[in-house]
Amino acid sequence: MDADRSASRTAVLVCQGRAAAHGRIAIERFSDPIAEMLLRGGERAVVEQVRSGIAPRDWRQRLDYELVAATAEGMVPRTVAIDDAIRAHPTAQLVILGAGLDGRAWRMPELARTTVFEVDQPSSQQDLRDRIGSLAPLSGALRFTPVDFARDQLGPALAAAGHDPHQPTTWVWEGVVAYLTRAQVRATVGLVRARSAPGSRLIVNYQHPSLTAVAGRLLMRSLSRLTRREDPLAGEPRRSAWTPRAMATMLGMHGFRVTSDEDQLSLAGRLPIEVRHSRSLRAGRVLVADL
Repeated sequence: MDADRSASRTAVLVCQGRAAAHGRIAIERFSDPIAEMLLRGGERAVVEQVRSGIAPRDWRQRLDYELVAATAEGMVPRTVAIDDAIRAHPTAQLVILGAGLDGRAWRMPELARTTVFEVDQPSSQQDLRDRIGSLAPLSGALRFTPVDFARDQLGPALAAAGHDPHQPTTWVWEGVVAYLTRAQVRATVGLVRARSAPGSRLIVNYQHPSLTAVAGRLLMRSLSRLTRREDPLAGEPRRSAWTPRAMATMLGMHGFRVTSDEDQLSLAGRLPIEVRHSRSLRAGRVLVADL
């Protein structure tokens, strides 16, 4: 997979998963025509193979194939749940934290009156801008907001981009929490709360503690070494997992009230999906909290 080394490789994998699922999994509820447009040649090739349903015989290619196929299965319930939570609570501002190759500003007509703030590290954000090119967003406005969390403060960066803390905001925090320490998660929630007016909503995707997830990572590392390929997840290790009670308690300390919190397996159960990776789906959760 030819992702830019300085940008997030996980973001590319997630985008490949959405592209592989588009028009193929839960088509009545899930749609992401933008995902494939964001991929480059080598990244798109494995997606087309997954969509064909014909697994390659070469084990090196098979590793990429299975990883993208599993990601596609996980992305559908996660994406549908988050999109539904956005639609159900329209606000004038949507902030996507750790946006990666998120395409909501380009694929959701419901954001026509919403200003979308794409927040990510500078290299990953530039990667998105290079890939999206001149494609016009469907959102009312789009503000790219580069933030290096090792050096920059989220509040001033959003303020400079035009975010209004006195107006309700919907915050999407998808596919990021697991890669942060608990201290970083708490600090980020504090920063989010400081810029959240009453009526704001926080949508969080996080990981429940899971030995299966740990074993899966170790297996991926071993297979990568065996096939002499670089582990696509090696540069972004998982650093924290949360129980629903711990997450709700932490959010409650900042004034957020959890209105829903479900694992992705339960979310998938309400969709026309043939589940093959139930254990990994059970570990992923989508939480909605209001202020």
